Amino acid sequence: MTMRAERGRVWALAIHGGAGAGRQEDGAEALEREIRHALADVLDATAHLLSSGAAALEAVEDAVVRLEDSPLFNAGKGSVLNERGEFELDASIMDGRTLRAGAVAGLTTVKNPVRAARLVLERSPHVFLAGPGAEAFAAREGAELVEPAYFETERRRAAFEAAKRNAQRALPGDTGTVGAVALDVHGNLAAATSTGGLTSKAVGRVGDSAVIGAGTFASNASCAVSCTGHGETFIRATAARDVAALVEYSNLDVEAAARRVIHERVASLGGEGGLIAIDTRGRVAFAFNTALMLRGAVTHDSPRRVGIRIDDLR
Repeated sequence: MTMRAERGRVWALAIHGGAGAGRQEDGAEALEREIRHALADVLDATAHLLSSGAAALEAVEDAVVRLEDSPLFNAGKGSVLNERGEFELDASIMDGRTLRAGAVAGLTTVKNPVRAARLVLERSPHVFLAGPGAEAFAAREGAELVEPAYFETERRRAAFEAAKRNAQRALPGDTGTVGAVALDVHGNLAAATSTGGLTSKAVGRVGDSAVIGAGTFASNASCAVSCTGHGETFIRATAARDVAALVEYSNLDVEAAARRVIHERVASLGGEGGLIAIDTRGRVAFAFNTALMLRGAVTHDSPRRVGIRIDDLR
């Protein structure tokens, strides 16, 4: 699918559905087909917004909401369970034009955490709200609430039970964290990320997805970035901000910056994962050091592309 930009202006969109080892499981081939279709559907729907002149901030929220609503990913519906068999969801969003940002962590009843993060950005003097305070704020501002059972899927419950049987904690799992980056026809960038975290994670654990500068960053001076992987390492590496800093201050192109952060900085700390990025010219970059990364992109002058394995988007 290719769409024309409004008034000939450029726009670009990239999304991800997580990165990981890609362990074999029953029905893996069918699951992969479902994931490819889901990614393509999200790209098509959100690309329509961008090609019609929507703001990048609106576009990344729209894409992530769609990914959160799919049971195929570890965000919103389909999130993994913590050590108590409960759900704690995190998300963040950032506007590259203003550098305003919103983040939430430890949500248990908000259907779409990225919407709560957007509410923090727009209707709060703060950047980051967590736990019951974040829940109460989201409820006051009209976020849709659900019973915690809404988030559960048979696949994630099975992974949790397997982790318990094997006495494993904080299991990264295969893939799942979701994110989006966009450039709109007005020249503005935005990024958003959402996750259910790690299977059997400690209660209260927060990874990089909710941390501005680690899992999410956007600035019109450089690029927009959304990360996925072992969150503790991405926090220590300030991965998303490092990509932007390399673009802004070292004049690296966005692809080279993304590769350096993943394959040098994150890898040197023992971390695994990946990221997506878009610069101010609409150039898209993917970088990951895992076997798989669920990802896709579409721009004003290039057709929709979806990939899972290393060679898919070369």
